[in-house]
Amino acid sequence: MVEGKTGHERSNGISYNEIIARDVVPPPKVYLEESPYPAGVTTVEVSRYFSKAEHDREVERLWKRVWQMACHESDIPNVGDTHVYDIAELSFIIVRVSQDTVKAYPNACLHRGRALCDAHRKELKVLRCPFHGWSWQLDGKLKEVPGHWDFPTVTEEEYSLPEVKVGYWGGFYFINPDPNCEPLADFMGDFDRHFGIPFQRRYKAAHLIKRLPCNWKVAQEAFMESYHVIATHPELLGSFCDVNSKYDAWGNFSRAMSASGYPSPHTGLKENDPGCYPEGKAYQSLKHMISGHIYHRISEGEVEVETPDGRKGRFSEHAEYLSGEVKSADIQMCSWVGGKICAGEEEQPMVYPQDPLEYRTQTAANRREGMRAQFGDYVDQISDADLNDAIYYSVFPNLSPWADFNPIFYRFRPDGSNPEQSLHEVMYMVPVPEGAPMPEPAPCTFLDLEDDYTLAPEIGSNLAKIFNQDFVNHRMVQKGLHNHPKGKTIFASYQETKIRHFHDTLNKWLDSATAPRSK
Repeated sequence: MVEGKTGHERSNGISYNEIIARDVVPPPKVYLEESPYPAGVTTVEVSRYFSKAEHDREVERLWKRVWQMACHESDIPNVGDTHVYDIAELSFIIVRVSQDTVKAYPNACLHRGRALCDAHRKELKVLRCPFHGWSWQLDGKLKEVPGHWDFPTVTEEEYSLPEVKVGYWGGFYFINPDPNCEPLADFMGDFDRHFGIPFQRRYKAAHLIKRLPCNWKVAQEAFMESYHVIATHPELLGSFCDVNSKYDAWGNFSRAMSASGYPSPHTGLKENDPGCYPEGKAYQSLKHMISGHIYHRISEGEVEVETPDGRKGRFSEHAEYLSGEVKSADIQMCSWVGGKICAGEEEQPMVYPQDPLEYRTQTAANRREGMRAQFGDYVDQISDADLNDAIYYSVFPNLSPWADFNPIFYRFRPDGSNPEQSLHEVMYMVPVPEGAPMPEPAPCTFLDLEDDYTLAPEIGSNLAKIFNQDFVNHRMVQKGLHNHPKGKTIFASYQETKIRHFHDTLNKWLDSATAPRSK
C-alpha cells in the first residue's frame, strides 16, 4: 500500500528539515532555507519532446544565446589545447590562448565551412583547416591563406575568427554565442553560497558520456525529482526519503534534498527493515519493501521471484517470464538483481541498521574516518547531511551539480539534430584539501545506445545499476509521448518543482525575442 492522498499538500513522512535537525553534526544554514516554488501543476505539450520545429526553436532561442558549460579547465591545461564543444547542430572551439586567457570560436573555417577541429587537440600552434590550409593564430587573427592572391577581399580585419563570449565558474569554462548576453556572474546569481567547498577545488575523478534514446529534456527530467523512486528504484525504499524530499528554487537554479537513513513513507515503516537485503549483499537478493516479494539472483540475466506465501517464478533481467508459478515480476527489481555488476563488486555487502538516526550517524562517521588522512580534522566539521543525503542542484538549462561531498555532476545535451536522442554526461567532481595539488583528470568513457552503464566501472556498480534502471524508462517515455492521450505531460505541484521551474524558465527563453536577463 503506497502513500496516496494525505489530506494536505505534503507527505505524512518526517520533513527533511526535521531529519537534519536531529543530526549529530548539524547542516550548513543554507540547507535549512526554504524557497518553495509557487504552487500549481504544470502541463507541457508532448511535441516539445520530439518535434523538429521545437528542436530548431531551442537552437535559435536557447542554445544560441544562453550561458552553457563547455568544458573543464583540466580539459585545456596547456597553451594551444583545444576542446570541441558540440550542442545540437552547433559546434565551438574552446582554446587556451595563454596561461591566463581562454577564447572560443565557432568551429568552422571562414573559407568553405569545414570544421577547424575534428576533435580535442593538444598544444596546437595555430588553428589550421585540414581542407585547404587556411590558418589562424590562437587568438583568432588570420595567419595564412594559401594562394592569398586569389582572394583579394580576404583581410585580417574581415576574416579573423569571430569570438564567442567566454565565462568562468568553478573550474568550468562557459560560452554564450550571444554577443549581447548578460555577464555569467549575473546569470549564476548567488549560486556559490550553497557550497562550502568551491568547485575550483574539485577534480574530475570519473567521466562518462552515454547516448540515450530520448529527448534531452526527458533525460534531464528523470534526474530532477525523487518521486520516481517508488517504481524505478525500489531498492532505495528501505532507507531513502523520496516523497518527503525538499525542493526549492531561486533565479536560474533549483534544489532537491532527499534524506538517507529513514525509510520511504510509502513503506509505512517508522524504522528500517534490516531484512531488505536477505543475504546482506547489495546485488544478490532484495526484498520489495511494499509487496514483500523477494528477488534472488540466479546468474547474470536470470532472477527468481518468491512471494510471501512461498510461490516462485523465474524471469530475465527484463522481467520476461521464464518458468514457475509466479508469472509476472517488477522490471526494475529484475534489473537491479539480475543485471550486470561491475567486476569485483559481486559480493558488495549491504546491511541496514534498524534505527535511522544510528544509520545516519554511523554512515557519516565512517566516511569522515575514510577522509581524515586526506583532510585532517576538517572532517569533523562536515555535516551528517553532506555525507548521507542526495542534495542536487539544477542550473538552467542543463547542469546538475551535487553538494559538497557527493561528487556527482550531470550535463544533458541534445545529440546533434535528432530531437529524440540525447547525451547524458556524468562527472565525479571530487574535492581536494586546500593547497593540495590537483590530480590528473580521468579520461572520458563513451557509451553508445545499447551499452550498459556498468561498462564505465569507474562510477561503481551502485550508480551504474541505478542509471540502468533509469535507462529502462528513457526509450519507453519517448515512445509513449507520441501516443499520449491528453497530448500534454503533467508535473506535480511540489515533488516535481525542479521540472516546473525548468519549463517555466525555458518558456521565458523560447517565447522572448530577446534573451531574458537575470537583473
